[in-house]
Amino acid sequence: MPMVNDKKETILLDARLESVIDNNAFGARLCNGHRFVVFFNPEKTESEEPKIGENVTVRMSPYDMSKGELVS
Repeated sequence: MPMVNDKKETILLDARLESVIDNNAFGARLCNGHRFVVFFNPEKTESEEPKIGENVTVRMSPYDMSKGELVS
């Protein structure tokens, strides 16, 4: 019987926060110019709320590069 890998495929990328969309969402840009939405879940992280202009690490799916989750 083949083994099934239940892990989701994700990639970690560095991005810069550019704008505030709402309390938990930011506009961000990768170094290649690609823009997307980053979601911040304050319950998942112990760090303080990120600020505009800050460089952050985001987790994204390789299948949907329009949104990501703030990792640090």
